[in-house]
Amino acid sequence: MSTALDCQKIQQGLTAYARRDLPFRALRPQFQLLTFETLPSTNAELWRRVEQGTAAAGTAAIALTQTAGRGQRGKTWLSTAGGLYLSLLLEPDWPLAALPQLTLCSAWGIASQLNALSIPAQIKWPNDLVVAGRKLGGILTETRLSQAAITHAVIGVGLNWQNSVPPTGITLQQVLTRRCLSAPACLEELAAIVLRGLWEGICYRQQIGSAAFMKHYQNLLMHRGQSVSLGGNTGSIVGVSETGRLQVRLYSDHTLETAQLISFQPGEFSLGYNNSGLDSLV
Repeated sequence: MSTALDCQKIQQGLTAYARRDLPFRALRPQFQLLTFETLPSTNAELWRRVEQGTAAAGTAAIALTQTAGRGQRGKTWLSTAGGLYLSLLLEPDWPLAALPQLTLCSAWGIASQLNALSIPAQIKWPNDLVVAGRKLGGILTETRLSQAAITHAVIGVGLNWQNSVPPTGITLQQVLTRRCLSAPACLEELAAIVLRGLWEGICYRQQIGSAAFMKHYQNLLMHRGQSVSLGGNTGSIVGVSETGRLQVRLYSDHTLETAQLISFQPGEFSLGYNNSGLDSLV
């Protein structure tokens, strides 16, 4: 394996994988690409550079492995060779109330980019990317605030390319093989797809507004409409609110008249994986 990814190949991929069907297609963001063989954490690397004043919006750190990768709620993110580990620095200047949408936009943008390549990616609330009901990757959003505004955000993404995964996971190589697809052909191309997805997700929400964006987000939500059981009552998953809360319609006696809409913060309600098997990819 090479010592680090080829920045020129990533830049070429950013042009090749630019979506042509979105209203902001003329936007050509300028990324500063930093590639490494290994890092403790790509998120931590960008925050270190922010503190030093050497990184601005559009700076991306990409590593082949991480020794101290982080996941949601303090979990460890296994970052072995064969995966993609990437973080992007943004300066959104959004109000604090919009913080959950950074993850929503990021997940939607990446999933949309993959779907445009015939890779049937979905979003598993709150921060996972899935294919065929199995985990393809995850997102970790970290922010810095000033006067109730988000001044800096680092969006960290880990995606399974050809690394070892648990039974609930899937690699992109497995997907490409089962669907007889040829793109992306390398980690550099995948990095370009992820960067483009992150940028376009944020920009699309800015262009059409939060409420309109959420309608697009719900279309890629894996568990939407699925039945759930809570406290002895049955219900169904309605979707995700603009504030990032999972919305569930609960029926106390199985009738619409008694239906109650309740919502959950990330960490308050856990959704499993719907492993539909690799045959579903054919």
